[in-house]
Amino acid sequence: MSDDFDLIAEIREDQGKGASRRLRHQGQVPAIIYGAGRPPRSLSFDHNKVLKQLENESFYSSVLNIKVGSRNQAAILKDMQRHPAKPRIMHMDFQRIVEDEEIKMNVPLHFIGEDIAPGVKEGGGKVSHIMTDVEIVCLPRYLPEYIDVDVSALELDAMLTLSDIKLPEGVEMPALAQGPEADRPVVSIHVIKEVVIEEEEELEAVAGEEGEEGEVAAPDAEPSDEEPEND
Repeated sequence: MSDDFDLIAEIREDQGKGASRRLRHQGQVPAIIYGAGRPPRSLSFDHNKVLKQLENESFYSSVLNIKVGSRNQAAILKDMQRHPAKPRIMHMDFQRIVEDEEIKMNVPLHFIGEDIAPGVKEGGGKVSHIMTDVEIVCLPRYLPEYIDVDVSALELDAMLTLSDIKLPEGVEMPALAQGPEADRPVVSIHVIKEVVIEEEEELEAVAGEEGEEGEVAAPDAEPSDEEPEND
């Protein structure tokens, strides 16, 4: 972990949707932190500062340092709710961590060697990223920001699966313990085939059929008397 993320938090006592709504209007993000055998605590963070740190991909897969007054708590981001239409964070969930307890995280995959892969350079194929992150288990000190997937030797019409990923020291992949059926494809190289649909010819054919019949048959379903719902 090369990046250090410090989040300054305040303890919040008010609970409920109304309290969270007031916090958001004040430019705060309601949050909760739990785990490590301690009771959950409700927190709040400065929205703009959090939004800025979220621009760094490493934030999502790093051990974060949450500061509450003079106390520091190591934690990881477990869940985050965003506004469906606005660049606004609605709520965040953090899990406390301790050094000797394993954590489960999703970390991003970084694909390297795509431009020199035989399937691309010689076969004219394109790389398809079937998975962009993977779930891992490790102690906090082994948590990687991302995992490299080397596709430099990948041939045309070939793929790499989860078992082909070289994991860093101290990192395991729970999916591989579920048997061969869980060894999902991660990346592949194929020639992308384009299918051209002659829309104009189809429209002319339909128009010709309607002209011959003289009229278009009415649909089977009767129109509904209900008003459409407004968003």
